[in-house]
Amino acid sequence: MTVKREIQASVKDEQLVEKRRNQMIRGAVSLFKEKGFHRTTTREIARAAGFSIGTLYEYIRTKEDVLFLVCDSIYEQVRNRLSSMDLERGTLESLKLGIDHYFRIIDEMQDEVLVMYQEAKVLSNEALPYVLRKELEMVGMFEKLISRCVENGELDISNEHQQLLAHNIFVQGQMWGFRRWALQKTCSIDDYICLQTDLLFSGIKGFKRQMEVGG
Repeated sequence: MTVKREIQASVKDEQLVEKRRNQMIRGAVSLFKEKGFHRTTTREIARAAGFSIGTLYEYIRTKEDVLFLVCDSIYEQVRNRLSSMDLERGTLESLKLGIDHYFRIIDEMQDEVLVMYQEAKVLSNEALPYVLRKELEMVGMFEKLISRCVENGELDISNEHQQLLAHNIFVQGQMWGFRRWALQKTCSIDDYICLQTDLLFSGIKGFKRQMEVGG
């Protein structure tokens, strides 16, 4: 069972703790992107957040606490924004809209996604499973979108293919974040969404045709 890691703070005002930690997260994302987790110091994080190193340690205990807060915050932001998807309609159009919505979220959070993929592996064996579970919960949203399409007869693919398609969508969205240095030379986010959606759906159609011919 994976439970959220509790980050100790000596300050008791919960609103102030949230405010200061959000400042830390914003400062840490820019530093981790530029220098990486290991080369960034807590003093630099405090400076980027706009307060002293002493103040920083009133809200966290270790540098890894900051990384956990960063990863947890990124996944929570993405999950909250994905919650506006229509998971029940079960049409190909609703699936396409969900893909479009998710890819645009990643476009707006490119730096955060890049940092998460570069640095999440540094998390301890205690913290990493919780962060990974949050990712699987988001993949599960796409699994539900896809399964509703299957239930409505909009798609005809096995449970195994449904799960893999959900993972493919999730990773292809994130690819816009960590491969942007190459992708943005040839296409915009609009182009990318169109091309990836075409590839996904042509693959599904091609699979169905191949199964029909083979049968």
